[in-house]
Amino acid sequence: MGLKRALGYARCHRRRFVSELKEFVRFPTVSSQPKLARDIRRCASWLARHLQSIGLEHVQIIPTNVHPIVYATWQHARGRPTILLYGHYDVQPPEPLEAWYTPPFAPALRNNNLYGRGASDDKGQLLAHVKAMESYLRTARALPVNVKCVFEGAEELGDSASLQAFVRRNKSALQADAAVISDTRMLGPGRPALGYSQRGNIRFEIEVKGAPHELHSGNFGGAVANPLQALCEIVASLHDANGRVAIPGFYDDVREWSEKEREYMAETGPKDRQILHDAHVSTDWGEPGYSLYERVTIRPSLSVNGITGGYQGPGVKTVIPSQALAKISIRLVPDQDPKKVERQMEQHLASVVPPGMKVNMKTLGFAAPVVVNRKHPALQAAAIAFQKGFGERPVFLRSGGSVLAASLFQTELRIPAVLMGFALPDDRAHAPNEKFHLPNFYRGIETSIWFMSVASKLLHSRTRISPERSRQP
Repeated sequence: MGLKRALGYARCHRRRFVSELKEFVRFPTVSSQPKLARDIRRCASWLARHLQSIGLEHVQIIPTNVHPIVYATWQHARGRPTILLYGHYDVQPPEPLEAWYTPPFAPALRNNNLYGRGASDDKGQLLAHVKAMESYLRTARALPVNVKCVFEGAEELGDSASLQAFVRRNKSALQADAAVISDTRMLGPGRPALGYSQRGNIRFEIEVKGAPHELHSGNFGGAVANPLQALCEIVASLHDANGRVAIPGFYDDVREWSEKEREYMAETGPKDRQILHDAHVSTDWGEPGYSLYERVTIRPSLSVNGITGGYQGPGVKTVIPSQALAKISIRLVPDQDPKKVERQMEQHLASVVPPGMKVNMKTLGFAAPVVVNRKHPALQAAAIAFQKGFGERPVFLRSGGSVLAASLFQTELRIPAVLMGFALPDDRAHAPNEKFHLPNFYRGIETSIWFMSVASKLLHSRTRISPERSRQP
């Protein structure tokens, strides 16, 4: 009865839910821009008040070394499992602004989509779970499971240090049976997907230095080494002619998967032509012997994310720059160790740096790869919930991306992550004109309602919850 009433409430209040999502999206919560720190705090306060208003308890705004974490609980389902619900309310920079049809923080409705930065990544997906909890609490006055919410404001910085410190400091308070993360995408419209694997990553800045100041290329060109050219040569040394990473020892620990697993991936995953279509390119590139889906999920990769040096303005400035910088990210797969890969990169750079140049490598952060058993009760509950919410059994997919929280919850809390995404491949997350398809918002809410109901039966609680004795962060 509680399930049916919660679903009815969610359907009756869709218009208000969209209005509240628009409020949420209006906050310019770009975590990488210090000038917007006040807006991030305002958004955290809005979210905390919202969680309190729907009936969650122990609502706190917890400071970190960057942006605050919003924490809340509901722990009155004695003997039932506990779900750790994670999401992030910060967003990527909206630039280039001229590419947006409407301002990025003035959410606009068009063709059953809500446009705005963060609409899909991750405010819309986060709010779907909040509205599911509201639907239960406003009708049944209770949730079928215990819930702990961790909503962070620094995910898009790509640095898990603040969340990691929070989790390590509060392991007892964050004890749960599974984590639910909706920061991923579906296979396509009406084609839900459940993630059971994700690659890890490690991110670097590589700086090459030459002379202590810029030099006139007419006076010194051809006589002294150029840091920008040296950096380009170093970057070129990171791959061989076939697209394999050329760092010695890089593939030593890469797990090889069985033919049965690869056949399952070929049957359920996207085809090469679909991946090329989604990227709007006509030609593939990368390690031979693997499908494109395999290359971006079970094989590691190295990407040059940015490179800079010398004069960047209009016209020409004929100088030899004094330094150059590249940003590199490596996607890791089981059983690669981020620390070992870091050492391999350091050794490689030392072996290829041209004479007269100094190279410095700075590690910006890393996350371990994650694999969850597809038969785990939490994933089975999510599969049933997707079928109820979307009318279609989800496909189990590997992800080439990295959700830092999933890695952290697995390594620190020893719980599986349910990657239950509601976004579409064309939602343009991180790009201009980001959107969230409103039917997915509605179905996501209903899927979350179903998940709590099914998980309360399939997922067995590891510990008895005692709200009176539960230590809060």
